[in-house]
Amino acid sequence: MAERKLPTRWLDKPYYSLNAYLKNTCGHKCYKIALDAHMTCPNRDGTLGSRGCLFCSAGGSGDFAVSGRDIERQLQAGLALFGEKQTGQHYIAYFQAYTNTYAPPERLRALYVQALEHPSVCGISIATRPDCLPEPVLQLLSELRRTYPDKFIWVELGLQTIHEDTARFLRRGYGLPCFEAAARNLHARGIPAIIHVILGLPGETPGQMLETINYLNAWKPFGVKLQLLHVLEGTDLAALYRARAFKVLEKEEYLDILVDCLTHLSPDIVIHRVTGDGPKNLLVAPLWSSNKRDVLNSLHRKMRLEGSFQGKNYCTIPLPLEPPPPPS
Repeated sequence: MAERKLPTRWLDKPYYSLNAYLKNTCGHKCYKIALDAHMTCPNRDGTLGSRGCLFCSAGGSGDFAVSGRDIERQLQAGLALFGEKQTGQHYIAYFQAYTNTYAPPERLRALYVQALEHPSVCGISIATRPDCLPEPVLQLLSELRRTYPDKFIWVELGLQTIHEDTARFLRRGYGLPCFEAAARNLHARGIPAIIHVILGLPGETPGQMLETINYLNAWKPFGVKLQLLHVLEGTDLAALYRARAFKVLEKEEYLDILVDCLTHLSPDIVIHRVTGDGPKNLLVAPLWSSNKRDVLNSLHRKMRLEGSFQGKNYCTIPLPLEPPPPPS
């Protein structure tokens, strides 16, 4: 471990994990229950395209979501999965599959309220796209914050990369200014944002990945998810991989990049994910990523041996914009 004493709020990790944040905030460990609100996406319904982003599975990145016709049944099914496991008293309702603000506000209100009213739910996390946050949806989120002051409301934005060439290759469907507008709008309403970044995208160098991290430092979001690129069955990315159009990262390559990103990331940003584990029945590559425990143990061991920790190499880098301060 590094000579510098790490913040006690980080608990047992060399970075500010979501687990540490929740224990500090709620007093105990909380688990997410992944939900499927049966929505779609502008990249699938014909608005922008019909095949989704290059990496997105048929489940709309919600392959681990519990099944059920409504949110109440999904929450009950999710709670049952934990059985007698000691998890504390609260859970996060994670609207994960597809784009979870891509519906009329009336429908969204009913879905969100159903989750927020559940006595075991301490808050909701809503996965969406920056181009799917119109003013009526933002107003709804603000209203819910006022109505449920004792529960949190987070919005997860899929940025993946700041590099426009890569974004076009991924068929992301929006440019960086769209993300910036969404980030400003959420901050103005006091709604914490969690930004998704994919490491190992085809054609991107470690230096380019670090540029995305430094860009986020200027915005100081509440949280960041650092996701290893997975190649999943049924995606256009899988066809390219099998055609040998690109290579996935080896485990040691990924760990080197991940540690570099963490050490450059602001120590105030909560790390919501450092790897990810695609469904084993869909995972094409990299197969080593299916052993999530090994990946995490290897990361923690590497950081201890190197004396690395989140923010060790952090420095503010001015950008040609006016980023908002971190959410209160």
